[in-house]
Amino acid sequence: MGADQYDEMITHLKGVYPYEGCGLLLGKGDRVSTVRGVENRRQERANDRYEIDPRDILRIEKEASREGLDIIGFFHSHPDHPDRPSEFDRERAWPEYRYIIVSVHNGSDVSARSWVLSGENGTFQEEELTIEG
Repeated sequence: MGADQYDEMITHLKGVYPYEGCGLLLGKGDRVSTVRGVENRRQERANDRYEIDPRDILRIEKEASREGLDIIGFFHSHPDHPDRPSEFDRERAWPEYRYIIVSVHNGSDVSARSWVLSGENGTFQEEELTIEG
């Protein structure tokens, strides 16, 4: 992931604090080339849950396809909580997609980690999150 994409993701997530923000990771293989922030449609528990509207996923998938890209994962924030997947995250995750979780503390301090759900045993494995540039 490039520094511009990382900054765009962080700006989106800080902008919705103290609620969970979310979005999609677009690219090829395991390389993120574009991020797309979307609205969290989980309004009743937005402080600790997120949900992406399937229409947003479809729209972004079509746009990505025209650009020669794929949806390779998702990102979301954990306001004032660690950047580790919750049980809720695991239950809703799809195998082989990347999940970047950003911990936003007090609306400004952040830490981020990337995870991939193993299709074999249903557990998250952390992967290196590299910011280029």
